[in-house]
Amino acid sequence: MSTEKPSVTPLQIDVVSDVVCPWCFIGKARLEKALALKPDIPVEVRFHPYFLNPWVPREGMARDEYLTTKFGSPDRYKAIAGRVAAAAAEEGLTYAVDKMKRQPNTLDCHRLILWAQSAGKAADMKQRLMDLYFTDGADLSDREVLVQAAASIGMDSDDIRKMLASDADVARVEAAANSAKDAGIDGVPTFIFGGVAAVSGAQSPETLAEAIEQVANNREKFLAEQRAAQAAAV
Repeated sequence: MSTEKPSVTPLQIDVVSDVVCPWCFIGKARLEKALALKPDIPVEVRFHPYFLNPWVPREGMARDEYLTTKFGSPDRYKAIAGRVAAAAAEEGLTYAVDKMKRQPNTLDCHRLILWAQSAGKAADMKQRLMDLYFTDGADLSDREVLVQAAASIGMDSDDIRKMLASDADVARVEAAANSAKDAGIDGVPTFIFGGVAAVSGAQSPETLAEAIEQVANNREKFLAEQRAAQAAAV
């Protein structure tokens, strides 16, 4: 008689976020802590693009100009920045707001994450980009910064340079980001567990862990309820 345990389908966790969203930076760390709290639940994490600031030009813009446009002035952002820095520090992260001099458009960042996904390195790519931006103050509008970021996780720099110079997957990333907004997601990070339950915001590791456990243990029930609701809506 076989003693092997039946394989369990991993719980899919879809993370909708942007690399220049500080709460997404914090939220990713909290999700990782949540997963560590539930080591017996197999999961598959997939990252999806979101444009927090779709109006930022493709070449990026000066950070002060961005803060003035979005918040009224750089000074008005200081109180918010202080709260973000404190929350980041609690997760072992550094939010170095004074180092950020350029606000990038993140289309190319999301293309990099998409390409890294095929190699199983999407999480590494996303983390590298956020570390560069929030901690090092790197200019993610600079194509060579992106090329070197990709190379640092083992991707081929020549291939990435050529792909960034092309329109490869531009339409795909834009469509995915737009579909998130069409689905009603208006704040990030948003975590979708098993396609049936969503948690918005950089919630605590404990809150995320509880959601993971609830969906993992009741996903068939949730799916049945979802199908019933869809049928009733027809």
